[in-house]
Amino acid sequence: MSGMNREGRETVGAAIEGAPQTFTGNRALQLDEALIFEIGASDRTGVDLPKADLTGARLGGLERDGAIDLPGLSEPETMRHFTRLSRMNYAIDMGLFPLGSCTMKHNPRLNEKVARLPGFADIHPLQPIPTVQGALELIDELADWLKTLCGMPEVAMSPKAGAHGELCGMLAIRAAHEANGDPRKVVLVPESAHGTNPATAAFCGYEVAPIPATAEGRVDLAALKERLGPDVAGVMITNPNTCGLFERDMIEICAAVHEAGAYVYCDGANFNAIVGKVRPGDLGVDAMHINLHKTFSTPHGGGGPGSGPVVYSERLAPYAPLPFVRKGADGYELVEEEAVAEGRSHGDSFGRMVAFHGQMGMFVRALAYMKSHGADGLAQVAEDAVLNANYVLRRLEDVLSAPFAASGPCMHEALFSDKWMAGTSLSTLDVAKALIDEGYHPMTMYFPLVVEGAMLIEPTETESKADLDQFIGAVRALAEAAKAGETDRFKGAPFYAPLRRLDETQAARKPRLVWSEPDLAEAAE
Repeated sequence: MSGMNREGRETVGAAIEGAPQTFTGNRALQLDEALIFEIGASDRTGVDLPKADLTGARLGGLERDGAIDLPGLSEPETMRHFTRLSRMNYAIDMGLFPLGSCTMKHNPRLNEKVARLPGFADIHPLQPIPTVQGALELIDELADWLKTLCGMPEVAMSPKAGAHGELCGMLAIRAAHEANGDPRKVVLVPESAHGTNPATAAFCGYEVAPIPATAEGRVDLAALKERLGPDVAGVMITNPNTCGLFERDMIEICAAVHEAGAYVYCDGANFNAIVGKVRPGDLGVDAMHINLHKTFSTPHGGGGPGSGPVVYSERLAPYAPLPFVRKGADGYELVEEEAVAEGRSHGDSFGRMVAFHGQMGMFVRALAYMKSHGADGLAQVAEDAVLNANYVLRRLEDVLSAPFAASGPCMHEALFSDKWMAGTSLSTLDVAKALIDEGYHPMTMYFPLVVEGAMLIEPTETESKADLDQFIGAVRALAEAAKAGETDRFKGAPFYAPLRRLDETQAARKPRLVWSEPDLAEAAE
């Protein structure tokens, strides 16, 4: 049963069988919010402005030739609109975020307080270097922590995100081969790697050759060695991988790749599982990006670009991008053009990634997180993340299908398949939709591709046992309902969300980007 509000949109007020229809479309404090175009009107504004003098325009013929048709709202209307919209979104500040492979962990408020300090929050990238010495010192200190934690001698701080960091690492590998006069054409990508890895390799102009996984969810070492050859530029491997498992053969993999004259790129998105416990450089990794939001608690984006620093081995350090921070006799400097300098050669640098040097807000938050935890605290982060994921795995393996449960403990995330739903006519998507009604954002669905109908759950280290028990109880209840044949509960879900079940595929392929007045007569039918 559904209802229509005054604008003709489907509301939540009568979404549940037997629930009364409300005039407003609201259901108590769950408010039905119209589009901003339906609230405001283009013929009014929330402020009084003098009539503009349109003579002498300086836009070179690019002036608007029609009304802009933006909705006008008062300040209270605007604030209420966006506040009500914010209540419709699930967030890490509301509850456990089981989204695997994205590490949605708590963002400590201490980090936010520090990031807003004068000298960090109000600086400009074009300020004279002598006026930003503190900021450059912070970048240099954060870089030192990252190099120490990874056991690698060099780091590029400028990449803006994980995929950008992947590109930064692969461009250094390409530059290294070109400098040696050996432009190889193939990059090997295991099936258990992140989905962005093959896309990045292809973007760099490489052919991508897949490497299969073993029955226990790890890289097939024999298949990898067989494929290595003079045409292989490198291997892009995720460790811990997207099956939630640590690649136990990593040292042997790196040795084989190096013997073939290639380089090892490690996707560091899952560094949260091993930070303070394993140094990728000790395993033989040549380049690895680090998502500061995944491991060091900075927000996803944080109101602007994210940050994905890339650490390099000695083999790739000469090819790292510019600029970088260096401490000299007169303080810190930002080196933007360099051929050869004392202790650091960039004569073969592949160039520059971005206009400015990284994302200051993310740097401040990440260093605050590191310093508040200390070395022992960061190691405990990894320990607790792994403990929580294994707790979820073992508490659910009797009602869900855990394809790699016999492979030993998982790392940061627990992986399940859809085999337990055989004979129910339900799918992973149905379970995810029903989880919304339980008050949770769905887990990662259908990824990694090596598992049929995958459900990937990553609790991170920030969740208490009580919160994990409640989430586990909700998943177990759904599994029992599915096996009991309560199909309607899943096929109609979500019932309690602000909007009912949506066709995400259609919305992505044919988005409606322009608002138009609805036909109320047609909607009423």
